[in-house]
Amino acid sequence: MKHPSTLFLPILFLTAGMFWPASRTFGRTICPTLDKETKPSTTPAGTEATVCGPDGLLQVTVHCPAGGKISYALTYNGKQILEPSPLGLRTTAGDFTGGMTLTGQEERAIDENYSIDRIKTSQVHYRANELTCSFTNGEGGEMQLTFRVSGNDVALRYTLPRQGDTGSVRVLKEETGFRFPEETTTFLCPQSDAMIGWKRTKPSYEEEYKADAPMDEPSLYGHGYTFPCLFHVGEKGWVLVSETGVDSRYCASRLENSGNLYQITFPMAEENNGNGNPEPAFALPGHTPWRTLTVGETLAPIVETTVPWDVVEPRYQSAHEYKPGRGTWSWILWQDESINYDDQVRYVDLAAAMGYEYVLIDNWWDTNIGKERMEELIRYAKSKGVNPILWYSSSGYWNDIVQGPVNRMDNAIIRKQEMAWLQRQGVKGIKVDFFGGDKQETMRLYEEILSDADDHGLMVIFHGSTILRGWERMYPNYMGSEAVLASENLIFDQHYCDNEAFNACLHPFIRNTIGCMEFGGCFLNKRLDKGNDGGSIRRTTDVFELATCVLFQNPIQNFALAPNNLEDAPQVCLDYLKQMPTTWDETRFIDGYPGRYIALARRHGDTWYVAAVNATDAPLTLKLDLPMLKAGADISLYSDGKQLQPQMETTQLQRGGTLQLTIRPQGGAVLVQQ
Repeated sequence: MKHPSTLFLPILFLTAGMFWPASRTFGRTICPTLDKETKPSTTPAGTEATVCGPDGLLQVTVHCPAGGKISYALTYNGKQILEPSPLGLRTTAGDFTGGMTLTGQEERAIDENYSIDRIKTSQVHYRANELTCSFTNGEGGEMQLTFRVSGNDVALRYTLPRQGDTGSVRVLKEETGFRFPEETTTFLCPQSDAMIGWKRTKPSYEEEYKADAPMDEPSLYGHGYTFPCLFHVGEKGWVLVSETGVDSRYCASRLENSGNLYQITFPMAEENNGNGNPEPAFALPGHTPWRTLTVGETLAPIVETTVPWDVVEPRYQSAHEYKPGRGTWSWILWQDESINYDDQVRYVDLAAAMGYEYVLIDNWWDTNIGKERMEELIRYAKSKGVNPILWYSSSGYWNDIVQGPVNRMDNAIIRKQEMAWLQRQGVKGIKVDFFGGDKQETMRLYEEILSDADDHGLMVIFHGSTILRGWERMYPNYMGSEAVLASENLIFDQHYCDNEAFNACLHPFIRNTIGCMEFGGCFLNKRLDKGNDGGSIRRTTDVFELATCVLFQNPIQNFALAPNNLEDAPQVCLDYLKQMPTTWDETRFIDGYPGRYIALARRHGDTWYVAAVNATDAPLTLKLDLPMLKAGADISLYSDGKQLQPQMETTQLQRGGTLQLTIRPQGGAVLVQQ
């Protein structure tokens, strides 16, 4: 694709050391779509390169004056979404942050289809235009920068070839930034201090979001923000920033900001008790993970994005078949005291009564039950058609955790021995907890656990962990991560119950957009303790809790049910939860605003589920446009009755495919149509 010199405007301004044409906007006509049959094309050196998505609306422009700094800007439908923002790497093999020259560019079209059974949609058609720019620095060092632009998504990464005899590199700093217009407000989760919290296990992506905060409001702990990060660019639209494709060859990152410029930064040296280097290293040739932006004039592209999986590939093929499903979990209500043989039998029986596939047996099983008795418990569970998932600590040498089993997952020899025992017993999965860091060493541990677990036919859930970064597609036995202020906090403090609805109206727009979220919710107890008569008071209605089963996506859902619910919970709720799926073939955003309300539709097979919840203080009337539902066909509507008791009635769409609902404060509604 050629870009005529007439695109350059004569007036220049200076921002953050970069010269750019003043107040530039770009329309569709100057950024044509690449023909998918066209072979990659190469353009000679210049100072600017541009690439658009297939429909021409989303446009990235890269700028590099000879011997200067690299920057880029982003427009959508002619509106400036990102102002000129810095790019570049400073490495042990050379400084690629300044003195750069654009030496060439290559473009190609991407048109791919793939299937995946554990994200928000099962069949993905990914179309994008790719631009790869080649640069040299003042010493002759080479670097490539690749952009992939689809309808609403941008992914970018750096590639370094061998630099002469240099075959390995350590990345000292990444300049990648995102400079937002001044009217932007934010929906961000602050990065915590390292080595704080329970037994010094943070950071674990469990801090509280602020909604619609100004960009000049400082981060709570002074360490920036964890991915994903949501930005509201006034009337222009929305942007979600995250990363994907992180594995053992790099660290995970976060954002720090100065005013309206948010930049990639590496883990803190103190994470994981100081073990490991915060700066990533890799062999040459090699590349960084993908940094991603999802852009939309509405929130639909944010909620529905598949970019975390579009740009990654499976790391290994599995010889095993892994089946998502539903489970029970004693610890969430009955806590540590429930990890004994008799209580676990009760939860196995609960899973069997609900028709669930799994039971999660949490910490202390190694001492409270013991391996010999566990073998008996596992046999009992399997006789009931229920498959156990067993809890493990990630380690003990980077925190103060005492819950066992400890020191099993961090050592390759011991880990493989443990997994061989699990495989012999017929255990189907493990939940590994308390990681507390984002360094490359920790990313390597995640990957090693997943790889060894696959060798033994084990699914893996991570808890007390980092966010996933494309892992559902990269690792076939990966089944979810917590990395959110999850259900256990509702037990610990009334504050979190009081804010449950607010948080539930954030996650579909932020945390759950980029991958699985192992939340562990859906309480039917009114009081969050074993006896249903003490502890925190649940503020939400039963139907609100049912709606979260649709709103929160994870291929294995360990619901917060208790054996007493078989007797004291409304039968309409139990019947709903018995048929609840955990995998989805399609997801569509309907309506909502982060922190206020959300209406979302998901399809499993031929059945559509539409869930809506209200976090405001007043009844909320919504007129839902539901073109995905069959006109004239019956719909099962679950709603809150006059006394806030759950009820189910049969209804139909109004003319034009719409349905009007009034949702009570901290209440919900669910529609089901087969």
